[in-house]
Amino acid sequence: MSDVTPTPDAAVRTARVTDAPDMGVLQAQAWHHDYSGTLPQDVLAELSPDLFTATWQASLQDPPSTVHRALVATEGDRVVGLAAIGPTDEPGVGELLVLTVDPSARRRGHGSRLLNAAVDTLRANDFREIRAWVPATDEQTRTFLQAAGVAPDGAFRDRELGSSPDLLREVRLVAGIVNE
Repeated sequence: MSDVTPTPDAAVRTARVTDAPDMGVLQAQAWHHDYSGTLPQDVLAELSPDLFTATWQASLQDPPSTVHRALVATEGDRVVGLAAIGPTDEPGVGELLVLTVDPSARRRGHGSRLLNAAVDTLRANDFREIRAWVPATDEQTRTFLQAAGVAPDGAFRDRELGSSPDLLREVRLVAGIVNE
């Protein structure tokens, strides 16, 4: 008899409207975990599962464009990660709008599967470049993306944080998408 415990099936698929509650909880938990030292507490308090769920439900029911996609990573029936992509204002350039994995499910390949699926989806829609804006203090995400070939190009922006007077510095990472 083996002492190895079977691992649940891991996959990435297009998100469904019925995934919105799981996506909302996951994003709220991940952002509170990842940005508790970066975002002001009053801003974090506004980032509730209900807020994210409502946003995901609306965008899944009526996507902003035909190119926008939300993807989820699963372990068995459980949603453990999510990614969202969409177009930028520049033709042929897509944006990785969100990429996050449940902190308890990290380092199991979900982020890589999500990023690969996002790039494949953009490639299938004739995009030639992917961009992502990442908080300058988010070393973990930046390191992950850079290891995958998505590198800083020197651009940055300061994002307003709701009613907070604080600004969040984000850096832009880019990579070419090669048609295979």
